[in-house]
Amino acid sequence: MEFCSIASGSTGNCIYIGSNSSSVLVDAGISGKKVEEGLNSFDHTAKDLKGILVTHEHSDHIKGLGVLARKHHLPIYATPGTMEAIRSTSTLGKLDPELLHEIYADEHFQIGDLDILPFRISHDAAEPVAYRVAHEEHTVAVCTDLGYYDDYIIEHLKGLNAVLLESNHDINMLQVGSYPYYLKQRILGDRGHLSNENAGKLLSEILNDDMNTVMLGHLSKENNYEELAYETVCAEITMGESPYRASDFPICVAKRDLPSAAVRL
Repeated sequence: MEFCSIASGSTGNCIYIGSNSSSVLVDAGISGKKVEEGLNSFDHTAKDLKGILVTHEHSDHIKGLGVLARKHHLPIYATPGTMEAIRSTSTLGKLDPELLHEIYADEHFQIGDLDILPFRISHDAAEPVAYRVAHEEHTVAVCTDLGYYDDYIIEHLKGLNAVLLESNHDINMLQVGSYPYYLKQRILGDRGHLSNENAGKLLSEILNDDMNTVMLGHLSKENNYEELAYETVCAEITMGESPYRASDFPICVAKRDLPSAAVRL
Protein backbone atom coordinates (compact mmCIF):
# COMPACT_ATOMS: atom_id res chain seq x y z
CA MET A 1 0.00 0.00 0.00
CA GLU A 2 1.23 3.49 -0.86
CA PHE A 3 0.33 6.81 0.74
CA CYS A 4 1.47 10.26 -0.38
CA SER A 5 0.47 13.88 0.13
CA ILE A 6 0.60 15.69 -3.21
CA ALA A 7 -0.39 18.93 -1.47
CA SER A 8 -1.82 19.70 1.95
CA GLY A 9 -2.51 23.15 3.29
CA SER A 10 -4.99 25.98 3.52
CA THR A 11 -4.48 26.71 -0.21
CA GLY A 12 -5.05 23.22 -1.59
CA ASN A 13 -5.27 19.54 -0.65
CA CYS A 14 -4.75 16.30 -2.56
CA ILE A 15 -3.71 12.94 -1.09
CA TYR A 16 -2.89 9.73 -2.95
CA ILE A 17 -3.70 6.27 -1.55
CA GLY A 18 -3.18 3.10 -3.54
CA SER A 19 -2.50 -0.62 -3.67
CA ASN A 20 -0.70 -2.39 -6.52
CA SER A 21 -3.93 -2.54 -8.51
CA SER A 22 -6.22 0.26 -7.26
CA SER A 23 -5.59 3.88 -6.34
CA VAL A 24 -7.62 6.96 -5.41
CA LEU A 25 -7.19 10.59 -4.54
CA VAL A 26 -8.64 12.10 -1.40
CA ASP A 27 -9.66 15.56 -2.66
CA ALA A 28 -8.41 17.49 -5.66
CA GLY A 29 -8.02 21.02 -4.32
CA ILE A 30 -5.17 22.03 -6.61
CA SER A 31 -5.09 22.40 -10.39
CA GLY A 32 -5.36 19.30 -12.52
CA LYS A 33 -1.91 20.05 -13.91
CA LYS A 34 -0.37 20.11 -10.42
CA VAL A 35 -2.12 16.88 -9.51
CA GLU A 36 -0.69 15.17 -12.56
CA GLU A 37 2.79 16.58 -11.92
CA GLY A 38 2.58 15.36 -8.33
CA LEU A 39 1.55 11.87 -9.38
CA ASN A 40 4.34 11.74 -11.96
CA SER A 41 6.89 12.67 -9.27
CA PHE A 42 6.45 9.24 -7.69
CA ASP A 43 5.89 7.29 -10.91
CA HIS A 44 2.09 7.33 -11.15
CA THR A 45 -0.34 8.84 -13.61
CA ALA A 46 -3.89 10.17 -13.32
CA LYS A 47 -5.17 7.69 -15.90
CA ASP A 48 -4.41 4.87 -13.47
CA LEU A 49 -6.68 6.30 -10.76
CA LYS A 50 -9.98 4.60 -9.90
CA GLY A 51 -11.69 7.65 -8.43
CA ILE A 52 -11.61 10.76 -6.26
CA LEU A 53 -12.93 10.76 -2.68
CA VAL A 54 -14.19 14.21 -1.72
CA THR A 55 -14.18 15.26 1.93
CA HIS A 56 -16.21 18.46 1.42
CA GLU A 57 -16.93 21.18 -1.11
CA HIS A 58 -14.60 24.02 -0.08
CA SER A 59 -12.43 25.19 -2.98
CA ASP A 60 -9.15 24.04 -1.42
CA HIS A 61 -10.52 20.50 -1.73
CA ILE A 62 -12.28 20.50 -5.12
CA LYS A 63 -10.51 23.10 -7.31
CA GLY A 64 -9.18 20.54 -9.81
CA LEU A 65 -12.06 18.08 -9.50
CA GLY A 66 -13.91 18.96 -12.71
CA VAL A 67 -10.83 19.01 -14.92
CA LEU A 68 -9.52 15.67 -13.65
CA ALA A 69 -12.90 13.93 -13.77
CA ARG A 70 -13.56 15.03 -17.36
CA LYS A 71 -10.07 14.41 -18.69
CA HIS A 72 -9.66 10.93 -17.21
CA HIS A 73 -13.32 9.93 -16.75
CA LEU A 74 -12.78 9.55 -13.02
CA PRO A 75 -15.64 8.65 -10.69
CA ILE A 76 -16.29 11.15 -7.89
CA TYR A 77 -17.39 9.90 -4.47
CA ALA A 78 -19.01 12.20 -1.91
CA THR A 79 -21.82 12.32 0.65
CA PRO A 80 -25.24 13.50 -0.59
CA GLY A 81 -24.83 16.94 0.97
CA THR A 82 -21.37 17.40 -0.49
CA MET A 83 -22.50 16.11 -3.88
CA GLU A 84 -25.30 18.64 -4.01
CA ALA A 85 -22.82 21.41 -3.19
CA ILE A 86 -20.48 20.13 -5.92
CA ARG A 87 -23.31 20.21 -8.47
CA SER A 88 -23.97 23.83 -7.47
CA THR A 89 -20.34 24.93 -7.90
CA SER A 90 -20.27 26.54 -11.32
CA THR A 91 -16.47 26.89 -11.41
CA LEU A 92 -16.14 23.11 -11.72
CA GLY A 93 -17.83 23.07 -15.11
CA LYS A 94 -20.18 20.38 -16.34
CA LEU A 95 -19.83 16.99 -14.67
CA ASP A 96 -21.06 13.75 -16.20
CA PRO A 97 -23.85 12.48 -13.89
CA GLU A 98 -22.59 8.93 -14.43
CA LEU A 99 -19.36 9.86 -12.63
CA LEU A 100 -21.11 11.06 -9.47
CA HIS A 101 -21.45 8.43 -6.75
CA GLU A 102 -23.06 9.17 -3.40
CA ILE A 103 -21.57 7.51 -0.34
CA TYR A 104 -22.61 7.62 3.31
CA ALA A 105 -20.80 8.13 6.59
CA ASP A 106 -20.14 4.89 8.49
CA GLU A 107 -20.97 2.72 5.46
CA HIS A 108 -18.09 0.80 3.87
CA PHE A 109 -17.71 0.72 0.10
CA GLN A 110 -15.18 -0.81 -2.28
CA ILE A 111 -13.07 0.67 -5.04
CA GLY A 112 -11.15 -2.23 -6.55
CA ASP A 113 -9.33 -3.91 -3.68
CA LEU A 114 -9.56 -0.85 -1.40
CA ASP A 115 -12.07 -0.92 1.45
CA ILE A 116 -13.17 2.64 2.23
CA LEU A 117 -14.98 3.94 5.29
CA PRO A 118 -16.12 7.58 5.39
CA PHE A 119 -16.77 9.02 8.84
CA ARG A 120 -18.32 12.27 10.00
CA ILE A 121 -16.28 15.32 10.97
CA SER A 122 -17.39 18.69 12.32
CA HIS A 123 -16.68 21.48 9.82
CA ASP A 124 -18.63 24.37 8.32
CA ALA A 125 -19.50 22.51 5.13
CA ALA A 126 -22.58 20.72 3.81
CA GLU A 127 -21.86 17.11 4.89
CA PRO A 128 -18.12 16.67 5.48
CA VAL A 129 -16.33 13.38 6.11
CA ALA A 130 -12.86 12.02 6.62
CA TYR A 131 -11.75 8.71 5.11
CA ARG A 132 -10.27 5.47 6.38
CA VAL A 133 -8.86 3.24 3.63
CA ALA A 134 -7.80 -0.38 4.09
CA HIS A 135 -6.04 -2.90 1.85
CA GLU A 136 -5.33 -6.38 3.18
CA GLU A 137 -3.56 -5.88 6.53
CA HIS A 138 -2.83 -2.16 6.18
CA THR A 139 -5.04 0.84 6.97
CA VAL A 140 -4.49 4.56 6.48
CA ALA A 141 -6.66 7.61 7.16
CA VAL A 142 -6.92 11.21 6.02
CA CYS A 143 -8.56 13.42 8.62
CA THR A 144 -8.47 17.21 8.20
CA ASP A 145 -10.90 20.13 8.60
CA LEU A 146 -12.35 19.15 11.95
CA GLY A 147 -13.27 21.70 14.56
CA TYR A 148 -12.93 19.22 17.41
CA TYR A 149 -12.57 15.51 18.08
CA ASP A 150 -14.55 13.20 20.31
CA ASP A 151 -14.81 9.48 21.09
CA TYR A 152 -16.40 8.84 17.68
CA ILE A 153 -13.39 10.32 15.87
CA ILE A 154 -10.94 8.51 18.14
CA GLU A 155 -12.59 5.15 17.44
CA HIS A 156 -12.41 5.71 13.68
CA LEU A 157 -8.71 6.54 13.89
CA LYS A 158 -7.62 3.57 15.98
CA GLY A 159 -5.57 0.69 14.56
CA LEU A 160 -4.00 2.70 11.73
CA ASN A 161 -0.65 2.12 10.05
CA ALA A 162 -0.44 5.67 8.71
CA VAL A 163 -2.39 8.89 9.12
CA LEU A 164 -2.49 12.37 7.70
CA LEU A 165 -3.97 14.51 10.46
CA GLU A 166 -4.78 18.19 10.47
CA SER A 167 -2.46 20.45 12.48
CA ASN A 168 -3.88 23.70 11.17
CA HIS A 169 -2.86 26.53 13.46
CA ASP A 170 -1.00 27.73 16.49
CA ILE A 171 -3.64 29.20 18.80
CA ASN A 172 -1.50 32.13 19.91
CA MET A 173 -0.46 33.05 16.36
CA LEU A 174 -4.10 33.00 15.31
CA GLN A 175 -5.30 35.06 18.27
CA VAL A 176 -2.73 37.85 17.82
CA GLY A 177 -2.68 37.70 14.01
CA SER A 178 -4.31 39.93 11.43
CA TYR A 179 -7.43 37.85 10.76
CA PRO A 180 -10.73 39.61 11.53
CA TYR A 181 -12.46 38.57 14.73
CA TYR A 182 -15.23 36.58 13.01
CA LEU A 183 -12.68 34.49 11.10
CA LYS A 184 -10.65 33.79 14.23
CA GLN A 185 -13.82 32.61 15.95
CA ARG A 186 -14.71 30.42 12.98
CA ILE A 187 -11.32 28.70 12.96
CA LEU A 188 -11.30 28.22 16.73
CA GLY A 189 -14.91 27.02 16.85
CA ASP A 190 -16.37 23.54 16.83
CA ARG A 191 -16.84 23.67 13.03
CA GLY A 192 -13.40 25.11 12.30
CA HIS A 193 -9.93 23.59 12.31
CA LEU A 194 -7.75 21.50 14.62
CA SER A 195 -4.91 23.32 16.38
CA ASN A 196 -1.39 21.98 16.81
CA GLU A 197 -2.09 21.27 20.46
CA ASN A 198 -5.27 19.33 19.78
CA ALA A 199 -3.60 17.41 16.95
CA GLY A 200 -0.99 16.24 19.44
CA LYS A 201 -3.63 15.29 21.98
CA LEU A 202 -5.63 13.35 19.39
CA LEU A 203 -2.53 11.52 18.23
CA SER A 204 -1.83 10.50 21.82
CA GLU A 205 -5.20 8.71 21.75
CA ILE A 206 -4.61 6.79 18.51
CA LEU A 207 -0.90 5.90 18.39
CA ASN A 208 -0.23 2.18 18.37
CA ASP A 209 2.65 -0.25 17.93
CA ASP A 210 1.86 -0.68 14.22
CA MET A 211 1.80 3.02 13.35
CA ASN A 212 4.35 3.46 10.56
CA THR A 213 3.92 7.13 9.63
CA VAL A 214 2.30 10.25 11.08
CA MET A 215 1.91 13.13 8.64
CA LEU A 216 0.75 16.53 9.86
CA GLY A 217 -1.27 18.39 7.25
CA HIS A 218 -3.52 21.29 6.30
CA LEU A 219 -1.23 23.87 7.95
CA SER A 220 -2.40 27.47 7.81
CA LYS A 221 -0.12 29.69 5.76
CA GLU A 222 -0.69 32.66 8.09
CA ASN A 223 -1.07 31.07 11.51
CA ASN A 224 1.42 28.23 11.59
CA TYR A 225 4.73 26.98 10.25
CA GLU A 226 6.23 23.53 9.87
CA GLU A 227 8.70 23.61 12.76
CA LEU A 228 6.13 24.95 15.20
CA ALA A 229 3.52 22.36 14.25
CA TYR A 230 6.05 19.56 14.54
CA GLU A 231 7.49 20.67 17.89
CA THR A 232 4.08 21.36 19.44
CA VAL A 233 2.64 18.02 18.38
CA CYS A 234 5.71 16.14 19.56
CA ALA A 235 5.59 17.89 22.94
CA GLU A 236 1.91 17.03 23.40
CA ILE A 237 2.57 13.37 22.63
CA THR A 238 5.61 13.07 24.86
CA MET A 239 4.07 14.93 27.79
CA GLY A 240 0.66 13.29 27.49
CA GLU A 241 -0.71 10.19 29.18
CA SER A 242 0.06 7.96 26.23
CA PRO A 243 2.67 5.22 26.84
CA TYR A 244 4.49 6.47 23.73
CA ARG A 245 6.92 9.27 23.08
CA ALA A 246 7.01 11.28 19.88
CA SER A 247 10.43 9.81 19.08
CA ASP A 248 8.83 6.35 18.84
CA PHE A 249 7.26 7.24 15.49
CA PRO A 250 8.25 8.81 12.17
CA ILE A 251 6.45 12.18 12.27
CA CYS A 252 6.65 14.61 9.35
CA VAL A 253 4.84 17.67 8.03
CA ALA A 254 3.17 17.51 4.62
CA LYS A 255 4.27 20.24 2.23
CA ARG A 256 1.73 22.89 1.33
CA ASP A 257 2.30 22.82 -2.43
CA LEU A 258 4.81 20.05 -3.08
CA PRO A 259 4.54 16.26 -2.90
CA SER A 260 5.84 14.66 0.26
CA ALA A 261 7.91 11.49 0.20
CA ALA A 262 5.70 8.51 -0.64
CA VAL A 263 5.10 6.11 2.25
CA ARG A 264 5.03 2.42 1.39
CA LEU A 265 3.41 0.07 3.88
